[in-house]
Amino acid sequence: PLAPARTLQDPPTPRHSTSFKLSARAAILIAGGSAAQAADKLTVQLDWLPGGDKSFVYAGVQQGFFKEEGLEVKIIPGRGSADAVTKVASGSADVGFGGISALMMAAAEGKIPVKAVMSLYSKQPDALFTRADSKIKSLKDMEGKTVAMPTFSSSNALWPIVLQKNGVDASKIKVIKSDPATLAPMLAQGRVDATINWVTVAPAFGAVLKQASKDLSVLPWTQFGLDGYGWSVMASDKTIKERPEVLKRYVRALTKSLEFSIQNPQKAAESLKAQVPEAEVSVVKAEFEASIPLLRNEISQRDGLGKFEPKLLASTWNWVAQSMSYDLKKIDPETLVDRSFLSK
Repeated sequence: PLAPARTLQDPPTPRHSTSFKLSARAAILIAGGSAAQAADKLTVQLDWLPGGDKSFVYAGVQQGFFKEEGLEVKIIPGRGSADAVTKVASGSADVGFGGISALMMAAAEGKIPVKAVMSLYSKQPDALFTRADSKIKSLKDMEGKTVAMPTFSSSNALWPIVLQKNGVDASKIKVIKSDPATLAPMLAQGRVDATINWVTVAPAFGAVLKQASKDLSVLPWTQFGLDGYGWSVMASDKTIKERPEVLKRYVRALTKSLEFSIQNPQKAAESLKAQVPEAEVSVVKAEFEASIPLLRNEISQRDGLGKFEPKLLASTWNWVAQSMSYDLKKIDPETLVDRSFLSK
């Protein structure tokens, strides 16, 4: 719009003042443009749909932790850990999340240009879900019973080995493979005695069982000797080689997001809701809280959040090798991790 006409009473505006204002405005615009251009873009591949266990990633966006590190992230839903590893390996994503066991399996089958750069779950999330009134208190109690498991799950391959380690006859347990969405109703209705799931989905299962006036009982496999690393942060070899500083900033922002979310589960849940409108805050919050013991526990406190301790990493590969009948010498698990991006 045109500037208002100056009256005779208005004092004349010094020409140098006008030029100074224009110069200052131009400087601000240029600085703003430079800041926008300086934001490094990263495509982040999830291993599944947005859920409570992943709310800290969304908190990183909503609370500005990525922005503070000069990053602009794009979060993409996934279809399992193996899918996430493949997407990162192919270059469809720069970084991603997935079970480190899926990375180990991929490496055992052929060379894979992906590394785990940060541990999230220092305890395995696999668990047996049953009804509190079922009297199933151990894996041995499953003999003569029926268990349902997701058709595609990293837990499936571990199940026979965990049973074997606990002296349980796997042939005495009937296995039904089903869609993940049907497992909770099957358990609530008594069509199966137990289901195999990650502990992170316990709140959602508990809610379904409540509708049938039943209580959920969760038996983590860590109680039965399963140890090792689970969910991890991964990056492509290309990102590691060509954008190491960007990756370091990403891991730093992610660590801040994680620590913030552990302290503020409600705000983390609200952060996810802000970007995924169909999410229910109370469920998201409960799911994230269920994952906290996997993130923060005596192992992470001993070694440090995000760290891969060599012996536990070797134990993780030992479980994978047994479950898939791989020779232990097939891979060296140390070649699949890069610890250089964690804060010292």
